[in-house]
Parts: sequence; C-alpha cells; structure tokens
Amino acid sequence: MNCDLLVGLDDLHVIDIDRGDGDRLTVRVESVRMVMGCRTCGAIAHSHGRREVVLIDAPCFDRPVKIVWRKRTWRCVEPACPVGTFTEQNHTVAEPRALLTVRACWWAIRQLRREHASVRGIARQLGTTWNTVWTSIRPLLKAMADDDTRFDGVTRLGVDEHVWHHVSERPIDQGGRGPKMLTGMVNLTTAAKGRTRARLLDLVPGRSGQAYADWLEERGPGFRDGIKEATLDPFRGYKNAIDDKLEDATAVLDAFHVVKLGSAAVDEVRRRVQQQIHGHRGRKGDLLYGIRTILRCGVEKLTDRQRARLDLAIAADERHDEVLVAWLCAQQLRVANQADSPAEGRKIAEKVLATFPTCPIKEIKRLGKTLQQWREAFLAYFDTGRANNGGTEAINGLIELQRRIARGFRNRDHYRLRMLLIGGGLTSPHLK
Repeated sequence: MNCDLLVGLDDLHVIDIDRGDGDRLTVRVESVRMVMGCRTCGAIAHSHGRREVVLIDAPCFDRPVKIVWRKRTWRCVEPACPVGTFTEQNHTVAEPRALLTVRACWWAIRQLRREHASVRGIARQLGTTWNTVWTSIRPLLKAMADDDTRFDGVTRLGVDEHVWHHVSERPIDQGGRGPKMLTGMVNLTTAAKGRTRARLLDLVPGRSGQAYADWLEERGPGFRDGIKEATLDPFRGYKNAIDDKLEDATAVLDAFHVVKLGSAAVDEVRRRVQQQIHGHRGRKGDLLYGIRTILRCGVEKLTDRQRARLDLAIAADERHDEVLVAWLCAQQLRVANQADSPAEGRKIAEKVLATFPTCPIKEIKRLGKTLQQWREAFLAYFDTGRANNGGTEAINGLIELQRRIARGFRNRDHYRLRMLLIGGGLTSPHLK
C-alpha cells in the first residue's frame, strides 16, 4: 500500500519494482480484480487474460522510469454484440496507444516552460528519443493553442516582429521555411495590483500590416471590441492595421522606441560632424568617437568622470557644439518619459513636438517631423497610464533564449507551439 502511494498511479497497484539494466527503474502495475461489463451491450464480460503495455513515466530518484502495465482483457459472451474482446483503459494514467504516461507528458511540458529545457534533454532524462517526446506532448500543446478562451479578457494588446530563422525564404511546399520574419501579438492587460504579466497570444508569418490585420480579423468582433489600447513600435504597417481593425482602440507609440529614435539621431549627428572635421569615420583617439557610448546614456546616470570627458570633448572644437545640442534634445525625450506624473511628461512631450521640427540641426528636425506624424500615438503614452511595449520585448527575450537552447527550428508549427508555451500563451490546470 505504501508503495502504491509512492508511485501514485490511480487505481493501479504495484506488484514489482526492478532496477533492471543500467539505472532505469521498471515498475510493474495492475488494476484490482473487478466485475466488468461490455462497453457496448452491458453484458458481464469474461476474463480473457492480460497483456503487458510498456509506458515511459516521469523520472524518479534521478532515474528514468518504465511502467509495465499488465492490462486486463475481457471477452463479451453476448452472441449479438459486435465486440469480441476489449482491454481496460485508464485515461488518468495513459491514453490508448500512448508511449508516455499522462504524468510524463505534463512533466515534460512543465520542464520546457519553467526550466527552459530542450526536448533532447528531456528525452535523455526520460530514457527515450526526441521524436517520442515531441509526438506525445504535441497534441496537448495543440489542444491548448486551439482553445479560444485564452483570448478572453484582453484589453491591452502589443505587437512586434522577430526573425525566427536565418536561411532561405523558399516556400514551405518547396522545402524551405517560409518568411524569416514573424509578427507576434502579446497580451499586455494589467492584472491585479496594477501588475502586467505579458502573455504571447500568437505568431503569424510575415512582418506587415496585412499579417496583423488578418490576425485581428480572425479573432472576431468580440475580441476586437475589447481592446482599449494597442502598443507598437514606429512601423506604419502595424499602425494602419490598428486604425483599420481596432477603430475604438488607442494606438500608443512605445516609449523605448521613441528614446531609441532620439539616440539614433544623436549618433547620426556625431558621425556627420566627425566626417566634416576629420574626413573619415571615427577612430581611436578621436574625441567624438571616444564619447560615443557616453552620448547614449541618460544625463542622470553619468558619473563625474564621464561628465568631465564629455565636457572636454565638446570644448575641444566649437563645431562639436552641434553634437551637444542634439544630445540635449534627445535627453528631453527621456525626461518626458521619466516625469513624476503623466501630465508633466505630456507638457514636455508637447514642447518637443513644437520645437524639434524647427531645429537647425537637420537630424533633429527630421526626428521632430517623424514625431509629429506619430503625434497622437506619441502623446497617448501619457493618457493611457504609460502603456508601453515593454512586455512584448520581454516575450521576445524569452523567444530568443528558447531558440538558442533549441539551436534553431526548422518547422514553423513546432516553433509556434513551443513559443506559445514559453511565452505563457497556453494555459492548463497542469501548468499551475
């Protein structure tokens, strides 16, 4: 009885445990004797002996485990019944014709999600092959991915793209892997206590507004009507899809990408001034080249030594003042996002929109025109509780980590299921 509790297979009793060859544990189990009725006609069935079914179970005591289930078989004695013989089943232990127990399948899925394990590593712990593990868990992952209830309650939606492979873009039916880029949709809805736990909702091929719009269309009007804010990076294709399919939602330009645009403008100014003065790209010993990383920092994070280096480089040539002005302009974007209150940040942002387009520095002027084109989405950051795409970027980080662990993917469907699992897009009581 104590051994039954330790093994923990419902309605099955342990009759033998053998270490066998190597470190694998072999556990023999069988069900209790009982009266069995035919599943078709209900007549009392007669015993027809037993047959052994071998299953792979979750590891125990750091060893692979093999379950040998001595299944009872019965024979229906009713002449008119189409059933001849049948075998007992226990769906809590294993599905018919399964290779892994239900427990082993969910153990493998939890290892993928929580421990970022590779399928090959899981197969090694189970004492089986990659194909056996993936064939066993894929139906469970697909069933969770096909459950539309996972889209319920989404009010804030993020979108971003990433590269899922770096080889040929030949179509799948020609032996290729299709488009390199995938568009990912992420649930950024604020949960209890104001916390946001991002969840990957889906991955679709391509990086275009059409790919995003088609996915939104597939979700149906109920899903689209529930979206209040939609965050994005400054890509016009995604903005067009939001305007077309999410008419009642507020598009929010991600604050990180706004600051990134400012930093990129400063780099452009520095490189242009470098070429004008020296006639070549930055080299070791050039003052502007030496402060390139300092110019990417926030002014509040500079140490005394960094401030001194910055002042020395700018004072060395009056033509360097252009770089300093560009850097101070970019700092205003950071200050707006880091303001104590959204109202204060909005005032600074409106000042940026009013002054940047008239700046004599052409790179800052171009940045100002870009921000004016995104005016509503830029200012929406301060009107939506500072909605941003940070959770989407976090999901992209998890995807990159999993892709490195797997050392690349060849099948996009497998990739989608794995990333939905890693990104929290699949839910089940077994994963809690």
